Amino acid sequence: MGAATAAVGGKDKVFGSAAEALAGLVADGQTLAVGGFGLCGIPEALIAALRDSGAKGLTVISNNAGVDGFGLGQLLSTRQIRKMISSYVGENKEFERQFLAGELELEFNPQGTLAERLRAGGAGIPAFFTRTGYGTVVAEGKETRQFGEHHYVMETALVADVSLVKAWKADKAGNLVFRKTARNFNPACAMAGKVCVAEVEEIVEVGSIDPDHVHLPGIYVDRIVLNATPEKRIEQRTVRAA
Repeated sequence: MGAATAAVGGKDKVFGSAAEALAGLVADGQTLAVGGFGLCGIPEALIAALRDSGAKGLTVISNNAGVDGFGLGQLLSTRQIRKMISSYVGENKEFERQFLAGELELEFNPQGTLAERLRAGGAGIPAFFTRTGYGTVVAEGKETRQFGEHHYVMETALVADVSLVKAWKADKAGNLVFRKTARNFNPACAMAGKVCVAEVEEIVEVGSIDPDHVHLPGIYVDRIVLNATPEKRIEQRTVRAA
């Protein structure tokens, strides 16, 4: 716990393994924000370490739930997730089975609304109004209001106990650089978490990253773990033989 305490205090953010980076952070019943879009830019090692931690009853905020047996799909297989707050869940048969059987709660969001709820949580904005979803089941039970000619739905911000994100490069102060589309939900998830753990492919010395190239300042990152050789699986749907 000495190393963990020092990391959160800003003295040493680099941890030797994903398991060490999560030690003392994750617990039953927590809400976690997990970056990624499909299998692009997911914190593979951190998700596996979360699975191995045995933490259960979790609420997970993520665009989707991985695929069967990989990414967040691993946590569905072990029944560690109680509720998902997502925008797309079509690639996971176990997700479908649990949801239809009433074993898994789901809070469905339009994708842009999910992104904005995370951004609002990180910015300290408690709620916002959006036209998206007005007049549909998305608006049921929510406050609505008219501004000018249009009607809007009030959506509340999302804040997580712990955020797990994936970046390409970090310096030892936690400044992050994401690579191309792997940035996706990661910055918003990082900012919405009370504590953020980042999995990266390269760690460099402070000052090695041009400040203009930093995508997420280190102030939002509490712990860093190196995963230099992630699997980076690719989702591919085959509809007919070649």
